[in-house]
Amino acid sequence: MTDTREPPITCALPQDLPAPDPARRVARVQVRDDVVSQGTRTVPEETPVALTFNGTTHAVMMATPTDIRAFALGFALTEGIVAAPADILSIDELVVEDGIEARLWIAEENMRGFSARRRALAGPTGCGLCGVESLAEAVKPAARVTCNLRLTPAEILAAMAALGPLQGLNHETRAVHAAAYAEPDAGILAMAEDVGRHNALDKLVGMAVTHGFDTSKGLLVLTSRVSVEMVQKASVLGTGIIAAVSAPTALAIRTAEAAGITLCAVVRADGFEIFTHPERIALASAQERHAHVA
Repeated sequence: MTDTREPPITCALPQDLPAPDPARRVARVQVRDDVVSQGTRTVPEETPVALTFNGTTHAVMMATPTDIRAFALGFALTEGIVAAPADILSIDELVVEDGIEARLWIAEENMRGFSARRRALAGPTGCGLCGVESLAEAVKPAARVTCNLRLTPAEILAAMAALGPLQGLNHETRAVHAAAYAEPDAGILAMAEDVGRHNALDKLVGMAVTHGFDTSKGLLVLTSRVSVEMVQKASVLGTGIIAAVSAPTALAIRTAEAAGITLCAVVRADGFEIFTHPERIALASAQERHAHVA
């Protein structure tokens, strides 16, 4: 991140309604081994979150109702609505009958550019490209990332292993994604959870900017697959290495390659696969197999 000044995030507006709980207990009928039983399960909440800029609604995303200000800040940055936290004058959060409004006020010059290319995003869970009117906008190049970070395979695996115990909401529900920022000597410094993988990453970007992390020193850890928009958002975060549980798409690989990002995926306890810029992973101590493996 090139600008680590803390944005002017304001207190929430007076609320007549309580903030929604991120999870709730629901009744269910369980069928296991031909045995039927009554019980309950904790499931994550989905709440419509309207993101407005200077009074104009830009997007309504289905999200977990936590870390809304961080979500709004990260969304504004990763979507290119603002270039730096200082461009945001204020962020207010208001709980209303139908959901949550995140009200951002941005500098007038940013608003003019935003209005010129405004696109509607009516986002169902996990969908980061709904309503994009321009195909070029959907596949826009990611920002170029430069960093001198080099990690060992053990450090990649340690970061992924450290994420699981921190996922409190996922422990309750087994139904949410996480995005985390980790540094090799400090472990995980920030983590966000959400029903949408894009939302979790936007929240993390907001947290990283607010805390002023030098993200060139660490890596991004994801519990989801890596699609192109995840790489695009990761490039705004500024980390040179992504480690993800699931596989990437072909377009995500091409985008990471062009952006200078090392993309590690299919991370398991016994190893992972590197798809781009392997020079950031110290493989000298690992045994290299030259046989072709499909």
